[in-house]
Order: sequence, then C-alpha cells, then structure tokens
Amino acid sequence: MISALEKLLGTPRDGALLRYSLGLEYQKAGNPEKALEHLREAVARDRPAEALAAYRDGIAAAQRKGDRQAEKEMTVFARRLEKKLGGAP
Repeated sequence: MISALEKLLGTPRDGALLRYSLGLEYQKAGNPEKALEHLREAVARDRPAEALAAYRDGIAAAQRKGDRQAEKEMTVFARRLEKKLGGAP
C-alpha cells in the first residue's frame, strides 16, 4: 500500500489526503518518523496559515525548554510554509 501511495507523490494528486493516508500507513507499518513527516505535510497542505501558527508556537515552546532539535525541525517546516504563503514573517 505504501509503495502505491508513494508513486503519487509529486503528481497532481499529491495533496493533504494523500499525505494523511501515507502517514496512517507508515504508522501501521511501525515507522512513526515517516508517519509524522507525512501527517505534518497533510496539515500544512490543508491549513497552511494555521499550521504555520502552530509551528511558531512549537518553536517558542522548544526554545523555552531548550530543545534545539525540535526547534530546528519545526523551523525548517515553518520556513517552507512561509515560502508557500508568500513570505509571511
């Protein structure tokens, strides 16, 4: 199932539903890292402005806790969304 869904990545069918489906399949397959990657992308594709706000909140929380890795990861995703939204600050 995963390979069939992955073939659709980068095609016109690559959207929130495809990414959500991939996330669920990876979770079932015991790969939570890949599941999280696709589920995050599903949210970003479905609600980019809300996702960006959530990333910014997450970045602030990671900074308060001193979690540099989480901060870096969320910053990468936030920058991608900012670019997609036209350079939102």
